Amino acid sequence: MTELLLVAVAGFMAAMVDGALGMGFGPTSSAILLSAGISPTAATASINVAKVVTGLASGAAHWRAGNVNTRVVLRLALPGAAGAVVGAVALTLIDPAVLRPVLAVLLMLVGLRILVRFGLQDPAAARDAAGDDGPDAEQADPPAGTRVAGAVGGVTNGMIGAWGPVVTPFLLHHRVPPRLAVGSVNSAEVAVAVVSAGTLLGLAGNRSEIDLGVLAAMLLGGVVAAPLAARVIHRVPARALGLAVAGLLLLTQGRELANAVDTPFNRWFVYGGVLAGVVLAAALPALRQRFPSGRSDLPST
Repeated sequence: MTELLLVAVAGFMAAMVDGALGMGFGPTSSAILLSAGISPTAATASINVAKVVTGLASGAAHWRAGNVNTRVVLRLALPGAAGAVVGAVALTLIDPAVLRPVLAVLLMLVGLRILVRFGLQDPAAARDAAGDDGPDAEQADPPAGTRVAGAVGGVTNGMIGAWGPVVTPFLLHHRVPPRLAVGSVNSAEVAVAVVSAGTLLGLAGNRSEIDLGVLAAMLLGGVVAAPLAARVIHRVPARALGLAVAGLLLLTQGRELANAVDTPFNRWFVYGGVLAGVVLAAALPALRQRFPSGRSDLPST
């Protein structure tokens, strides 16, 4: 019973992170499930199936909250589903451990870019960098390259479960308002998760690895969290969401690199560096007010 409660908490926390930031369901739930003593195979199989149901709940909540650009969803979902098949098939042929460090480095660079965009600018500039969030934003044309980003995200999702960390930063980088980037990514993820789960289970034969009790507990926590996350994104400023996305991306991918080195000290060094960087970025506007750029106390950026 205690284990199932922990799994339900994992589903809740993972869905809150994913629904509010557009990424992190896999990394967040994996960390909690593995710490609860669930085997890696059972955890991975359960997460792949759970993403389908929690994605439906999260996508529906974002649709009701007005956080979805339908054009972006379509341009992400179809290439993403096709890429998911490619990724799942490749997973049976290529060791994902070979790809993880490379992907982690690339995603950390993206995270740093987002941190600069939302952190090293004043709040007014950050709002401008976030894109036009006016009444027409929900039907604005998707940025160039959206289909490519969806296909790449589908491949990485099929291989290592990374959809949001690839697609959400792309949209933020191209000035899609954070609430629409997150809502559209979560909505498109449903199609990608269905194809990924179906292909992986069909190829790998992992049906017997899924613990139905664990899966039900995770789904319960995720479905409860989905509507709350859709509301949170409306109430949190764009700059705060941007910093949160950057911090999550740097933490998860920094952990990936630290685990590759397999030295606990390096892992905590990465965590401390990311935390310090995000705190400094968040405090920079206040520091600029206290130390104007014309003074030598604090160099201008």
